[in-house]
Amino acid sequence: MMSTPVGEGKVSIIIPCYNHGPMLREALASVEEVRNENLLEVIIVDDGSSEVETRKILSKAQETGYVVVSQPNQGVGAARNTGIRLAKGDYILPLDSDNCLRDVYLNEGVSLLKDNLSIGVIYADAAYFGETSGRWHVPDFNLLSLIRMNFIDACALYRKSLWEELGGYDEQMPLMGVEDWDFWLRMAAHGGTFVHLSKIGFDYRVRKDSMMVKAIGFNYRVAGDALAAMMASPTFEELVKYIFGKPELACYKLLRETDGAICNARKLLVESGFRPAWEQILKALRLSHSPRVIWQICSFFVLWFRIIASRVKRRIKSKFNAPRHS
Repeated sequence: MMSTPVGEGKVSIIIPCYNHGPMLREALASVEEVRNENLLEVIIVDDGSSEVETRKILSKAQETGYVVVSQPNQGVGAARNTGIRLAKGDYILPLDSDNCLRDVYLNEGVSLLKDNLSIGVIYADAAYFGETSGRWHVPDFNLLSLIRMNFIDACALYRKSLWEELGGYDEQMPLMGVEDWDFWLRMAAHGGTFVHLSKIGFDYRVRKDSMMVKAIGFNYRVAGDALAAMMASPTFEELVKYIFGKPELACYKLLRETDGAICNARKLLVESGFRPAWEQILKALRLSHSPRVIWQICSFFVLWFRIIASRVKRRIKSKFNAPRHS
């Protein structure tokens, strides 16, 4: 009689850590609060921590029974890859060392992956804590929305086989902070299916000195108008060029450029008039004649006619309301 593989249907939690000792302690405590039979192991990857306190906490965690692996500082993508290579579970759940876990992924998440082989990724909402509070409401999956900007945190449950197919997280990113976006885009390009659980899956710590803020100048997971902040960030634009410059994302690059041109056209139409907006429409047409682009151009003309109608209405109203002289 054949025995069941030890990792079948089980979760491996991967926690990269770089000088986050006290916060790592909180993260591990949150894992213990939700631990159940679906959790196989917790692997902590020390990415070259230099702080004495963090090293002590890592040593204590290892004594407690956690798997702790040390490596020279290589960045969060490389740290996750190191942990996942060692993982024995069928399912991977990354958890940043400054965040905390809730029970959704180890319960509903695992059940969904077990019962639906077509699902590749389960992601959930989060609760902010630290320098702000509230709920991070994440939308249901939409590919164009993901191409515009990331809305799925690294803390999502997915099949290890998909990670293997992709070759892991990109360890050559010019700046750290958006490895997860690159990973999700490549996963979508390889046919990965995403499902959103409208429940709080983890607690997201908001910090002014976070890795993302240091890398690109803002945190798009918290920014009020994240898309506008992204458009105004030269550093972020460099990362976009790097990510969408990959051959496997060539189709997504085209989608992003045409969508950007049409969005710019709508904005210019309102702010600057028809002529500069029309130049952006022509740019979109040079890039693509797909039905989606044609539909978006039709909506552009609808907006234009509404603007004209509104102006005509105001002029007529102004004419009739003008004082009459006898």
